[in-house]
Amino acid sequence: MSETKSLAAESFTFTRGGPLHLLLARLGLAGDERQFVVRRALVAVLISWVPLFVLTLVQGQAWGHGLKIPFLWDLAVNVRFLIALPILILAESGIDQGWRLLVLHFLMSKLVAEADVSKFEALLDQARRLKDRVVPELLLLATAFSPSIFIVKTELLMSEISNWHTTGTGAGALSLAGWWFNFISMPLFRFLLLRWIWRLFLATLLLWRVTRLKLNLVATHTDMAAGLGFLTMGQKAFRPIVFAGGTVVASQIANAIVYQGATLKSMTFPMIAYAVLAIILLVAPLLVVTPVLLKIKKKALLEFGALVTDHNQQFDQKWIQNKQLPHEVILGSNDPCSLIDLGSSFLVVRQMAIVPIDKPTLLSLALAAALPMVPVALLAVPMDELIQFALKILT
Repeated sequence: MSETKSLAAESFTFTRGGPLHLLLARLGLAGDERQFVVRRALVAVLISWVPLFVLTLVQGQAWGHGLKIPFLWDLAVNVRFLIALPILILAESGIDQGWRLLVLHFLMSKLVAEADVSKFEALLDQARRLKDRVVPELLLLATAFSPSIFIVKTELLMSEISNWHTTGTGAGALSLAGWWFNFISMPLFRFLLLRWIWRLFLATLLLWRVTRLKLNLVATHTDMAAGLGFLTMGQKAFRPIVFAGGTVVASQIANAIVYQGATLKSMTFPMIAYAVLAIILLVAPLLVVTPVLLKIKKKALLEFGALVTDHNQQFDQKWIQNKQLPHEVILGSNDPCSLIDLGSSFLVVRQMAIVPIDKPTLLSLALAAALPMVPVALLAVPMDELIQFALKILT
């Protein structure tokens, strides 16, 4: 079977394009190669974290000096800009490659008929043009800056105690580092996060449009999703983004536990809420495929139900009611085999999912969200309790 070739599919990119990419290209920071991605991550850290360190150092807020939360001891800000922010950039290459393979699979698996390849390419071109528009990124930028303009405040959970954000106790005047945090570092982080949400929307829109083509879907496909089971890989590619968000939430909770006397029990809800919301956000795009799969499943249940009934009636008449020819024997006959095969196919149709997501993907997303919470749990639980728990496991 020859593979359908498509330049539009082979060159499909999920992350390149738009005003920011054009600016990065002029600065020599564009490209999917590892060196460019790492370079962009380092530049982001240089813009967001390094000035904060320098400014707090100048104002004596980097450590000590009577502050309850000096800059270097602030778990939230250091995790956000030294771990989460680089991950949001480093993840681009892997996610881009994963979605390119996903797009190519529509052609490799012959889900898109030869006659519809041009329509498929047109949809890819529409996605590219929408991704390259200036207005969406400007709106994302405005949204990223708006909290800093209209809600000038210190870090979440830190407004009531002395910290490096302000020059006084609690909600005093913003320090130099506080101004940089509010108007440079945080807007940059918000913009990168919002841009991933925008990309997820574009991916959802593309899936919706593609699945409205006349795809060659088969209800008896063993992926239990009529041949669309591979779509779950696209959502699994977002695990680094889920992990990055988890580190931000975990570091905020760690600050509350260390500096404000919060307990692990009191922070259980935000920990669980983040994991649930992250999974819902990534599973929701696959719901656009549900109407198509539901229609295929309903039709297949009726067609296979009629076929199985007809075959079973013939089998019953021939072998159970003894209407077979005198010289025929059931041993070696293909009739029982076809009965089993049809039954298996009908069972696949009945078990066919209407959302192309599997348990391994859900578990991997949940693990990506929960993993950053482990250090918080270790921080909150007393050492003697951890030792006793470890000994119980070992014994």
